[in-house]
Amino acid sequence: MLNHRVDSIANLEAAIGPTPPAMHYKVIDHIDAGAADWIARSPFMLAGIGQGADLRIALVGGRGGVVAERHALLLSGEAAAAVAIAQVGDPFGSLFLLPGIGETLRVNGRVTQVAGGSVRIDVRECYGHCAKALIRSEFWRAEPVEAPARLDEFLAESRFLALATVGRSGDADVSPKGDPAGLLVQRDGEALLFAERPGNRRADSYRNILECGHVALALLVPGARTVALASGMATMTTDPVMLDRFRVDEKAPLMATRVTLDRIVITRSVALADAALWPVRAKSDVDPAKLFVEHIRANKASGVAASLARASLAVPGASHLLRKGLEKDYEENLY
Repeated sequence: MLNHRVDSIANLEAAIGPTPPAMHYKVIDHIDAGAADWIARSPFMLAGIGQGADLRIALVGGRGGVVAERHALLLSGEAAAAVAIAQVGDPFGSLFLLPGIGETLRVNGRVTQVAGGSVRIDVRECYGHCAKALIRSEFWRAEPVEAPARLDEFLAESRFLALATVGRSGDADVSPKGDPAGLLVQRDGEALLFAERPGNRRADSYRNILECGHVALALLVPGARTVALASGMATMTTDPVMLDRFRVDEKAPLMATRVTLDRIVITRSVALADAALWPVRAKSDVDPAKLFVEHIRANKASGVAASLARASLAVPGASHLLRKGLEKDYEENLY
């Protein structure tokens, strides 16, 4: 495995490819109206809090406990209680889901206030994420189900995970991963393995792992109200033997992550019960493509490429064209 270890940016980009410049143009440094609406409608948030060995991941379910301001997230009630480990200065990453929608919203920043049963996060990044993880996991097609109580059986049934990481400078990230049962995570001795599938190649999580290997995981069996929470030290590999274990449709993944576990526990989740995600009663009418377009237009990056990206989306029907492009990518580049 050492010969295939991904331990530098050069090795990472050789494995999964460099980040396309356009991926940076979809990020804004505030919460705009579209993102605020997304957050207000979201019944479920996954949040990574802390850093180093203290990094943990929390689940927040139900509506009303998270309020979005232009430059901050305000957590109160059950939402604040769910992130009770938060301390002022902690990095904070979050992932917001909408019923029936494959795309997700990511909001990252720093905890700046913990007082009176509320938590304030100053926002540094806000952007939409593609739907591939939720499509691969068939997240929204699930029906209510009881998850296995035994750890190995739970892992075998898991189809979705959220990966929380923090870089050396305190930049937090919560990244969604999804795959069919048996192919999301696998045991490797006392460690867990999971695959990197084709995605947007921003690779924030993997850049963070190169700088600080501590990670936290939340693993879900869609349809169940149980979660496996884990933490440990992560490394990345392109070992063909490891990758072959995650082959789908004769396609091996680009890379795999190995997490040497410090802890892993299965627990009933109040947040999943409060979120009532399954079955989906009504698909949200939020248009992710519209949000993506608005964020690219609002991005402050300078240069010719950034200006051209914004100009290309100034035409009528830009959201429709982007949606068609996303759908084509989901169909052709899922694995």
